[in-house]
Amino acid sequence: TCGIFAFMGRGASIASVKTGRTQLETLRNLPVCLKEIKPNLLLSVPAIAKNFRKNIEKGIKEKGRLTEILFNHALKISYSYNKEGWNRGQGLQKLKKPLLKLYDKVIFSKVREAYGGELDYFIGGGALLEIELQRFFYALGIPMYQGYGLSEASPVISSNSTARHKLGSSGALVNNMSLKICDEDGNELPEGQRGEIVIKGGNVMHGYWKNDAATKDAIRDGWLYTGDMGYMTEDGYLYVMGRFKSLLIADDGEKFSPEGIEEALSEQSKYIDQCMLYNNQKPYTVALIVPNQHALKLYLEEKDLTADTEEGKRVILNLLENEVNEYRTNGKYGKMFPQRWLPVAMGVLEEGFSEDNGLMNSTMKIVRGKIMDRYSGLIDFLYTPEAKVITNERNLEEVEKMKLG
Repeated sequence: TCGIFAFMGRGASIASVKTGRTQLETLRNLPVCLKEIKPNLLLSVPAIAKNFRKNIEKGIKEKGRLTEILFNHALKISYSYNKEGWNRGQGLQKLKKPLLKLYDKVIFSKVREAYGGELDYFIGGGALLEIELQRFFYALGIPMYQGYGLSEASPVISSNSTARHKLGSSGALVNNMSLKICDEDGNELPEGQRGEIVIKGGNVMHGYWKNDAATKDAIRDGWLYTGDMGYMTEDGYLYVMGRFKSLLIADDGEKFSPEGIEEALSEQSKYIDQCMLYNNQKPYTVALIVPNQHALKLYLEEKDLTADTEEGKRVILNLLENEVNEYRTNGKYGKMFPQRWLPVAMGVLEEGFSEDNGLMNSTMKIVRGKIMDRYSGLIDFLYTPEAKVITNERNLEEVEKMKLG
């Protein structure tokens, strides 16, 4: 709504993607619509941006090994040059500028043509946007600026912009907005400490329609308690970590936001499409994993195996476990997350989370409560000794349901 009114106020033309009969069909319409519309900016949610990235990488790979090597080297140089955006090209990094211009002309500009050739940037919202995804599109020359807001705040609270941005953050506060970070008792915390994001301003709602109980819980002394966890930096950037209600809670009371791990697993692994972590005062964390069945099928073909054999099913499950193990101490991403929050047991799912089955909302965020209700029996099973072995009978049966033949 905010985006539509902002565009109208500036006299901009607005276009939308042709809606298909299914969510997948709508996504397939995107490339054609982008080339036809040639947008200057694009409102997007992280799930769509991830789909864009996968298609870009797939297209690069199809052009051959040499193109793939050049593309990855161009990304590496661009990442080191751009840093977090606000500090791009500083110091000795400026020496890389001529090489980056060459890469942009030869490689990145060709990628941008698939988006109409006139796209200046994305505006991202609706869910947490992984910094690696931001770096990727920043390198391509079409930055994805993340913002933060909610309907109760009409809705924008903070945003990044071309003039002022820091990758990984949700940007600076909008004008005439007061914000504080509070602990569970409502006490204000100093800069840099994580807590609940609490805001006050003319854009904050008066309350929920005919729901005094919910209003009383959300608004206290004029301050809106958002239910989101985050922190502020000294230079005025807001970092949003996730929902308090989705926090993992260990048996010793320590809390951790799962979104970062979930995003990393589904973004970095071509074999994992979706993931949900769970820990509600338990001794360890468990995960529900939705694999990318097409990628698994190709993997089996490369190994000259089929999923209808015991060996094929076990190979698939061990592959998925190894993808998660990349985040453990000796793995490729071993320093990204505290080890205690990585899943000890994993339940593999043949059916993904979608709007059709009610396990994903319209902004393509998973609906944790409904997922936990539907798979409560599986979650209980994941806390048994048998479930700690990835090739348990239950997972083997689930792989058998997949279309991998």
